[in-house]
Amino acid sequence: MRKMFFVAVAVAMLGIVAGCATKEAAKTEPAKVEPAAEPKPLTQYVDTPTGRWMVHDEARPAPTIITPGAECGSAPSDAVVLFDGTEDSMKANWTDTKGNPTKWVFRDGAMESVEKAGYIQSKQQFGSCQVHLEFATPSTVKGSGQGRGNSGVFLQGDFEIQVLDSYDNKTYPDGQCGALYGRFVPLVNACRKPGEWQSFDIIYHRAMFDKDGKVTRKPTFTAFQNGVLIQDHVTLEGGTQWINAHAVTDFRPLPDKGPLQFQDHGNPVRFRNVWVRELKD
Repeated sequence: MRKMFFVAVAVAMLGIVAGCATKEAAKTEPAKVEPAAEPKPLTQYVDTPTGRWMVHDEARPAPTIITPGAECGSAPSDAVVLFDGTEDSMKANWTDTKGNPTKWVFRDGAMESVEKAGYIQSKQQFGSCQVHLEFATPSTVKGSGQGRGNSGVFLQGDFEIQVLDSYDNKTYPDGQCGALYGRFVPLVNACRKPGEWQSFDIIYHRAMFDKDGKVTRKPTFTAFQNGVLIQDHVTLEGGTQWINAHAVTDFRPLPDKGPLQFQDHGNPVRFRNVWVRELKD
């Protein structure tokens, strides 16, 4: 019995010694960690009108190089200049709505509206486009509301952005300067004083119609007045024509292109520095 007891004690002591040794080894030897797998390089592609390209692919076609205007507001190299401040430019590029010589007058480098002369329109026609123009309402203030410095800019000979002397002049907001007439009020009133030159910069994507005259794509407008955003990519839900004081018109079927028009509303409003860049649909 005594011999068996000593054997059992010896075995137990060996177990304790082995356990302590294992703990000591655990303290001194770092755990083995498998190295993380290297991340695979991420390559992404974008689908574009010119094909499928890797992100940051130097072989992707670069934009066409154009030369911007030498001064703010002057025409870039790819623009169609419709009025450059000369009488020859006016005669070469503008007519009345029937194609006859306009009755508007050339005065001091500008085209000026004449009462009962009717609209003036560009000979060249445009669809989707970027338009720059400058205008001035009369410096001598006459009338109020819609009777003060009234004109308009018509894209494709149809959709109107209102020109009006809206400097300290109350009228219905969807008919003030910069409004899409009867449809969209400008985001802000950015008008200068009467007689001062102002600018419109307009981005227009045309309406499209099917063979039955039904609209398949509604037109959109973004516009800046004097460098200030006044229409932010708005979509027209119909026409901008006048039919009575509290109604709007529906779309009228249009060809792919139409003239740029300025309205005669009985006030001597002036226009200058008119150019257009054609845009893809």
